[in-house]
Amino acid sequence: MAYTQDTLIRDVLTAHADAASVFERHGLACAACMGADLESLSSVAAMHDIPLQQLLADLNALTDNDSEVDQ
Repeated sequence: MAYTQDTLIRDVLTAHADAASVFERHGLACAACMGADLESLSSVAAMHDIPLQQLLADLNALTDNDSEVDQ
């Protein structure tokens, strides 16, 4: 699954155990935030002045790494 700007934070955290550490590297405490159930990746990036494309690339790298392990 590729994450997009419309993906909910909750869905990312649920899908991948290492997602919380990616958010933390970007200065986000999404795993503990009540907004994670409602906020999209684009809204959290805009709200915290984080480059959306970099956040998406870092999160999608998690799924890329999973695909390499499965092969």
